[in-house]
Amino acid sequence: MANLSGRDRANYVQGMFARIAPRYDLMNRLMTAGQDIAWRRDVIRRTVLPKSGRLLDLGAGTGDLGRETLRQFPESQVVLADFTIQMMRIGLLRHHSDKLNWSASDALKLPFPAQSFDAVVSGFLLRNVSDLDGTLQEQYRVLKPGGRIGCLDTTRPRKSLLTPLINFHLNVVIPTAGEVLAREPDAYTYLPASTEQFLDAEQLAVRMLAAGFKQVGFRRLMFGTIAIHWGTK
Repeated sequence: MANLSGRDRANYVQGMFARIAPRYDLMNRLMTAGQDIAWRRDVIRRTVLPKSGRLLDLGAGTGDLGRETLRQFPESQVVLADFTIQMMRIGLLRHHSDKLNWSASDALKLPFPAQSFDAVVSGFLLRNVSDLDGTLQEQYRVLKPGGRIGCLDTTRPRKSLLTPLINFHLNVVIPTAGEVLAREPDAYTYLPASTEQFLDAEQLAVRMLAAGFKQVGFRRLMFGTIAIHWGTK
């Protein structure tokens, strides 16, 4: 399914995340050996939010990045946006907070005025969108001048001696765990496939520059299969 495009891709991704919502957080912890918690902490640290700054967590899912924002910047104003209602519902039920504002939103048509936020962050969003450039342009639009973008996502790893082990983890371990624990083998076959078909870290940095961001950088993690990207408007 990772080769779908346009509206077909959007519909598939939305339905997939709706089905795996109850086990999404658990599977993230297992697939990353719990390291995703530290990765999200790093993404938020790099936003350097001003006092009472406004942050948009795009593709928020159950709200992990938004909650980490409040932990690091307690006076911040956080908006969590996602187009999968079921994911946000899980987040609301498990971690209710009056300081988090939830919004049903399409990453390609954000319902926010231009220059609304001091930072826009996302976790495992970009490889799933139907129009990467359009998504980056929307994030650029809603950022204030000087605002920061932070993206945590999978990235295509370089070939190395570890490639067979990485491929085994992506194509055997993750789908098996998805079938046993989440009872959604198709979804956890899509996720590794979308990783292998997504851009590598250098290519994503180029696309961010093309969208207008400056001071773009990235950091590879987890044997080169994960990357954090950042930039400034």
